[in-house]
Amino acid sequence: MTAYPTHPGTRPRPAAPPPALVVVAHGSRDPRALATALRLLERVRALRPGLPVHLGHIELNAPLLPGTLDELAASGAGSAVLVPLLFGRGHHVTRDIPDAAAAAPLPTRVADPLGAHPLLVDALHARLTEVWQPPRGAEERRRSAVVLAAAGSRAPASRADTERIAALLAARLGVPVVPAYASAAAPTVSDAVRALAARGRTRVAVASCFTAPGRFAAECARAAPGAVSGPLGTHPAMARLLLHRYDQALRTAAPVAGPAALATA
Repeated sequence: MTAYPTHPGTRPRPAAPPPALVVVAHGSRDPRALATALRLLERVRALRPGLPVHLGHIELNAPLLPGTLDELAASGAGSAVLVPLLFGRGHHVTRDIPDAAAAAPLPTRVADPLGAHPLLVDALHARLTEVWQPPRGAEERRRSAVVLAAAGSRAPASRADTERIAALLAARLGVPVVPAYASAAAPTVSDAVRALAARGRTRVAVASCFTAPGRFAAECARAAPGAVSGPLGTHPAMARLLLHRYDQALRTAAPVAGPAALATA
């Protein structure tokens, strides 16, 4: 086969930029939540140089998700992947984020929430062991347990996700881990602690399943009888998990083209 030389005046086309990663946070009136999210995005950018990484909130903080998507479309971005900075399949994940994707002015994919994944357990375990020593010896193990404090949701799928996270953390720690909730579901942290104490589990720590400081995290911490871990925040495993969900969505999720995107196609 004859190889024909490239014309001297032509240059190879630059590769198209990858779809933007839009981290979708809930939003909070606590200013530390926004600061935490921004630091987490910097960790993601450091792990994947060249990947456009943006932030959008569901409520309470700017930028709101629709505004982020509008700005991406205006900048010429080809598409985006929305990665929830949320743990389970509650209303925000099953309705609010897909609705925003369907109305977006550019094609989007919606990734799974953080969910029950070993990387999330890495972050939970690391934060917990900063403040609580796992049991040493059989007697201490019999008295020990952990309460996994989460925001809560009326959606059964979201509670199932929290239960799976608790089961993975229990397997890592070797002690019972009981889910508890700040709102919309039972038990509360206080109720879970009392139930464990009634079973002889008096050495109880609370593992915070929150991404950043805020009202729910503070309320669960106040209900803790002893050690309580800090929010997961900028732990390196969180940045890796966001990228994992992004990559997974590119492989498995079909892009959604909103009406504005279709109008310009």
